[in-house]
Amino acid sequence: MKKKEVPQDESQLEKANIKDMVYAVDENGEYVTELSTGWEPKTIALDNAIKEIEERVEDAKKRVLEHKTSPIEYYMELHKMDLPILASYAGMWQWRVKRHFKPSVFEKLSLKTLQKYADIFEISIEELKQIKNQ
Repeated sequence: MKKKEVPQDESQLEKANIKDMVYAVDENGEYVTELSTGWEPKTIALDNAIKEIEERVEDAKKRVLEHKTSPIEYYMELHKMDLPILASYAGMWQWRVKRHFKPSVFEKLSLKTLQKYADIFEISIEELKQIKNQ
């Protein structure tokens, strides 16, 4: 595609001031790099992915408020992590982190373990323990 034809569709990337580098052909027929905010198929895929993440966060929040899971799962989703990533950051086995999702187990965690999670999510222990119903 020609340099002046590089798509600049509005997307979540543009709102975050992020651009992709793509190759295009300039006026002399030479390959050059050009920044793009995206094009329609990519925008649709990105918007769908963001919507799915937001739904997972809301579902986790609802489950915390219903005492079906611990705040650790909510903050994991909020920070766009999955169980293997969180376990890696925490330096724990995945089964152990997943066990901490149980409200009864979460309530008995030591301050040291709670602080480890709080540090990962860059919040205080108090914020970790309390999810506000907003």
